[in-house]
Amino acid sequence: MTKIINVRKKRRKRKLSNVLFDIFLYTFLILVAAVTLVPFLQVLTISMSPQSVVAKSGLHLIPTKFDFSGYEKVFHYPLVWTAYLNTIIRAALGTGLSVLLYIIGAYPLSKKYLPHKKAWTLFVIFTMYFSGGLIPSYLLINNWLHLSNTIFALILPGAMSAYTVIIMRNFFESIPDSLEESAKLDGANDVTILFRIMVPLSKASIATIALWSIVYHWNEWFNCMLYMKDEDKYVLQYVLRKILLDGQTQDINMATNVVVNTETMKMATLVVSILPIIMLYPFLQKYFAKGVMVGSVKG
Repeated sequence: MTKIINVRKKRRKRKLSNVLFDIFLYTFLILVAAVTLVPFLQVLTISMSPQSVVAKSGLHLIPTKFDFSGYEKVFHYPLVWTAYLNTIIRAALGTGLSVLLYIIGAYPLSKKYLPHKKAWTLFVIFTMYFSGGLIPSYLLINNWLHLSNTIFALILPGAMSAYTVIIMRNFFESIPDSLEESAKLDGANDVTILFRIMVPLSKASIATIALWSIVYHWNEWFNCMLYMKDEDKYVLQYVLRKILLDGQTQDINMATNVVVNTETMKMATLVVSILPIIMLYPFLQKYFAKGVMVGSVKG
């Protein structure tokens, strides 16, 4: 009888500890969500508010008055649309190239019969911690490869990441070798096995690295500042930076012949720049967690 009572007490203690842990966990997640959402709501509200609301101090999380003149002026500014198109082209070409390089780079590293496999893996990992630096990279792109002022100067420097190669390699290693062996018995070569068997089975991992690559190319602006000389080749994030930091809102007001509040225009440009990624993420989110977890299990 006493044993039964002790067991019940232990179960109650476990239940109490589980409840306390759940309370702590949900509280922490709510705080993280608030830290993420509050700045976004602030930006969204200011982007659609008139000067009388923007001038007031404090947080503006819910619009009380609406004024879309900031969006109107941004949409009528030609450079924004040119930069939008350049960014879309860069993200599409850069993501396609990166995914292809990750696939053909990670697949050989996942094979046990690859000669000097450990040495090649260590060589890839070495680049995660050491790089040539900014000046050699600039000289390589500008003076030796002569890619300055071309879209390849934006795509090639960030085409591959050693961390992502390792994630993709681990995913390929999780696929049973028996599938490859049976395919070879049917006469398939390595290229056929890779693109007809491995790639279809790796949709989750490929979707994950594609999302990473799209976000990188969409948000990256530093290479544009270094290598792009013509204004019509600027990417969206660099134009956004010029609007936020260099006071280019004056140029927009002059181009549209209407003066709009500076903060309103800045926030409107910021919202316009992040909308495509926000709209894309829900379609890839179901693959995201699975691709990261499976690709990071094996070392």
